[in-house]
Amino acid sequence: MIITDDFLPLPVPESLTATYLVPVSTPPEVTPAQAMAALGDRVTELVHDLTRQMLDSPLMTVDLRPVSEFPHLPPDLLTAFGATDEQLARLDAANSLVVIQASYRPGWPPAHEWAARAVGAAMADAVGGDLVDVFGLQFLDPATALRSLPDAEGRVRLVDWVLVPYSTAEGGLWFTTKGLRRFGLLELQAQEVPGHLTRGWGAVMTGVARRLLRTWTDGLSGIEVPAFVQLPVVTTVTDHDIAVAYGYPRQQDAAGPAALRLELDPATDPEADSFLTLLPPIGHQGPPSRYFAGVCTTLFGAPRSDIRYDRSDDAMARAVATARAGLAGVRDRFVGGSLAGDLQLLIKYGLVTAEGPEYVWAGVDSWHRPDLIHGTSACDAVADPAVRIGAPVVIATADVVDWALLDRGTVVEGGWTQAVLDSGRHN
Repeated sequence: MIITDDFLPLPVPESLTATYLVPVSTPPEVTPAQAMAALGDRVTELVHDLTRQMLDSPLMTVDLRPVSEFPHLPPDLLTAFGATDEQLARLDAANSLVVIQASYRPGWPPAHEWAARAVGAAMADAVGGDLVDVFGLQFLDPATALRSLPDAEGRVRLVDWVLVPYSTAEGGLWFTTKGLRRFGLLELQAQEVPGHLTRGWGAVMTGVARRLLRTWTDGLSGIEVPAFVQLPVVTTVTDHDIAVAYGYPRQQDAAGPAALRLELDPATDPEADSFLTLLPPIGHQGPPSRYFAGVCTTLFGAPRSDIRYDRSDDAMARAVATARAGLAGVRDRFVGGSLAGDLQLLIKYGLVTAEGPEYVWAGVDSWHRPDLIHGTSACDAVADPAVRIGAPVVIATADVVDWALLDRGTVVEGGWTQAVLDSGRHN
């Protein structure tokens, strides 16, 4: 390996381990293999094959252990990553844990994570319980966990595996990733991020994570696992990287690229994490916050409006009423995991502007509460510069005016308001 100032050599761990828990009060009446078989076509044949191979090997273990024998899971951190009071109460009431662990070499595919999450979700589904991702300190309902698994072509959305938390720090916001260590890569961090860039910068971090993860796994593609993988000191990110990480492949030319410098920030505490810090390139004049704002302008600054409408004619009113009447039903299908295959749920909602509402589309990521949807923007908004393709959004269900199910980009159900707009029957 040649070491130069243009690359950072990062050490490669010998193996990686994934751990998932299913809290229970009585022992499950099914085996892991039976629970997987019961999923049927809710997961792809690729996932079925992978889990069969892992379950038949010493690389995966599934054990029932007393809660007292497993390290305590801090409820404050679980809450910070989205745990509800009901989930914490069920964990507290459980006397046993189904512990699913899998180990595998670094590289792609991450068989340890895919197989452990699949078996954990299958067991949680079989007992009607929760799944806990120990690495992410997250509760996952079985349907959400199953949707995060690879499709028939082995594709996943990176946002289902890598979180981007942030907190207030001196000089701005401190962003980190939580999930890249699943793949053996160091987590990212960025400091002095302007407060108004919370959504946009989270998307930037996710896009950078996707770009670096590809470089990392490409460096691990050989038969032998190398001792080091070299990452470029200056990396680039485009809106294509961001969109793909969120599950929205772009068809048009991507914006950017925007450049960011990587600097290794090793931990001084052996129990703490080391980071790859994102910084402006050498030679940038001014504070990092100014450069980070420029990155967001480069990637998201060309606004593209979705179709607006200010008045409602009979056809549009009927379309909105039809969509809203079916909203509870499609939520039940989404939460229940019955949207099989490559079906993707999008919703259309209104943003308030001085000139009337602007209507934009977003993909649904989770919908635990009937009144609140967590999603990913599928387009850029004019009214809100933070609403950009690939950016996370939180939507009140009351603001939804339409929904659509897409199969590989084609609407197969819903989209009533768009049909009215396309027909020209809207004033």
